[in-house]
Amino acid sequence: MKRWGEAPVEAHLPPETVLGQMEMAVIVCDRFSNVIYGNAFARQLFGFGGDEIIGHSVLSLGIAEEDHEQATELAKHVLKGGVWEGTFCNLRADGTTVYTRAHAVPLRHPSGAVDGIVIFAREALRSNQREQDRYGLLERIGERLAGSLELETTLRRVADTLVPQFADHCFIDLYSGDNLYRRVSRHAGGWEPPPGTWPAAGDPVSYPPGHYSAKAMSRRDAVLVEDMIQHRYVASSESSKRLGDAMGITSVISAPLLVRGELLGVMSLALSNLSKRPDPHYDGFDRDLLGAIAGRVALAVDNAMLFEEERETALAFQKHLLPGDRPPPLDGLQIAWRYEPARPLESHGHGIQTQVGGDWYDVIPLSAGRVGLVIGDVEGRGARAAAVMGQLRAALRAFAQDDKPPADILRKLDEWVRTMTRPERMRSSWNSDDSVRPPLVSCTYFVYDAWSRVLEFANAGHDPPLLIVDGQVSELDFEGEGGMLGLRAPGMGGEILFNEETTELRPGSTLVLYTDGLIDRRPKDDGEYFTREECRARVRAAVADVARGGVEAIANAAYDAVPGDSGDDVAIVVIRTAADELGVVERTFPAEPIMVSEARRMAADAFASWGMLDEQAELACLLVSEVVTNVVLHATTTPAPRREPAVPILAGMEPLGAPVQFDTDMVDSFDEDDWDLGADLGRREPPTKEFRLRLRRGADAVWVEVFDTDMRLPRIRSAGETDEGGRGLYLVDQLATRWGARPTSDGKAVWFELRVD
Repeated sequence: MKRWGEAPVEAHLPPETVLGQMEMAVIVCDRFSNVIYGNAFARQLFGFGGDEIIGHSVLSLGIAEEDHEQATELAKHVLKGGVWEGTFCNLRADGTTVYTRAHAVPLRHPSGAVDGIVIFAREALRSNQREQDRYGLLERIGERLAGSLELETTLRRVADTLVPQFADHCFIDLYSGDNLYRRVSRHAGGWEPPPGTWPAAGDPVSYPPGHYSAKAMSRRDAVLVEDMIQHRYVASSESSKRLGDAMGITSVISAPLLVRGELLGVMSLALSNLSKRPDPHYDGFDRDLLGAIAGRVALAVDNAMLFEEERETALAFQKHLLPGDRPPPLDGLQIAWRYEPARPLESHGHGIQTQVGGDWYDVIPLSAGRVGLVIGDVEGRGARAAAVMGQLRAALRAFAQDDKPPADILRKLDEWVRTMTRPERMRSSWNSDDSVRPPLVSCTYFVYDAWSRVLEFANAGHDPPLLIVDGQVSELDFEGEGGMLGLRAPGMGGEILFNEETTELRPGSTLVLYTDGLIDRRPKDDGEYFTREECRARVRAAVADVARGGVEAIANAAYDAVPGDSGDDVAIVVIRTAADELGVVERTFPAEPIMVSEARRMAADAFASWGMLDEQAELACLLVSEVVTNVVLHATTTPAPRREPAVPILAGMEPLGAPVQFDTDMVDSFDEDDWDLGADLGRREPPTKEFRLRLRRGADAVWVEVFDTDMRLPRIRSAGETDEGGRGLYLVDQLATRWGARPTSDGKAVWFELRVD
């Protein structure tokens, strides 16, 4: 007779046979967490077909990314001889989600050493320990829902969590104002209801009195329909009822979405013949569980809705501070721009925020058809960065109207940025609050003249733009990178230098300006990130492929060049110069009154050759006469410096420095050879002064510029009733579209613009 525990010979079964009969997953891993065995139930539970996971990490079981750290903790704890228990979220090969309850123990060698890990797993809430599983499952669902503040992502995660593990059908309806709209309609196995039956996502929903969803909202408590055959409820429509009967709906739970006493909507789960289950009916435990889940879902939805409202407000705020959707028409330039705010991705390490940043760009009309172009980036994100960006754009627009060189504009803007702080707070808490220090800003400011094709620019720590010439892509050379605006804080010595640089753009050349969000911190598929140089190379290659295309195509290609969502907002501006020469007439005249009529005649001939209407040409000639007359009058009356005569010391005269008394008799006795007027008195004939008249023709306007060597800028003055002059610039101000004066390297330029048909 055999003792207890000794089986007869014919009863001995191989371990594989025993493990294959178990309705529990058994996974064996080595000390390096690589799977070396998995039974048949494990394949069914985790959704893999054969032995493809053998030899791979335990993470190959589909453990969700948010649980990777928990899996690492399991391995560390068990390899030290401990026992671990917890809940995992697993993603199956078919895209569905399953929550599993895992129990892990050490795999010991006969000597007692730990050789590996044995994991026993089962589907959560599918055993007699449902009460114990409930708390772990609710915790996991809460963590999963807290992973995003985007409403659509949150709702998608809710549906992925509940279908198909807990339901064959999941519906979420949310209020928008007083109306209820379906936001989620998810079904097991990818099945979709026929049109005109159950409302689809985005459709309005109306539940009649007596419907289980209407009861759940009115009672503000979960409603269970344990058996749909025994309990007949009013359907929302006849077509909906027919589809429900055809699908074999067996059981339904409907729970209100409540947060802070406010009803956001309702969530409903249903079981049907879409999947085979041991018991296709919900019970009281399931109702309580869904009620608890609904509370967490409501909180997540409310947070997501509040976040989206804040984000929409911030985006509207920022977009109103940036130029409009379409660039203005400019002579000699084609322009396209694109701005994309960053997605609120926590994986980028910036925390949960609106992700609205301080990227900015602008196109500023200057004098005589010249254009100011700027692109920049304010350090940081959020409302403060957007507010600083708006102030910078307004300040630069104001500074640019002075028509000074780009380096001077950046120096002035740097001084202005340094004042954007509170000195009284800086003295007490420099490092305690970022808002007390000046913002750091990178930008490049360009001035382009489409008639001469000259590009002037200065840089303040910004990335150089791409330059496309004849289909070849390179970078615009910067002689100096320049320091960022605001880098030199108040109280710090030294000086930030901004180099003035000039280049000539060939006809048809293209510049691609961008902010660092385009090339910074883009994720790869393997979880790593592209380097900035890798991103630059991808952008250059993408731009090269469409280099001969339109500016919009280049902007889109640059934005799509690097895969993955950016953790920063992105601004792109594409500028292409005209292939054709623009109309210009230029001539230099002596600064004499008689030349006013000559200048007017030259202007009349030019306007006639450009096909201007007679009325417009006469008005333009009148304004040319006024501006030229003003320049001639002031250029010819420029006060000359006073010179004292150099008198030789003659016998009997007082030494230099003492008052000289002239005796007329003595003067009369001087010989002519005693006076060398050219040498001793230093008298020279004043040089003949000149002015230069330049006329430019654009598509919708003409520009007139008058250059002279007088440094004084003109101003409008109020002429009295009896004054003969003083009205010329007043006429220009009243009749021209715009007018102004700008300093030049050797004097000034007075200009005006006149719109033409």
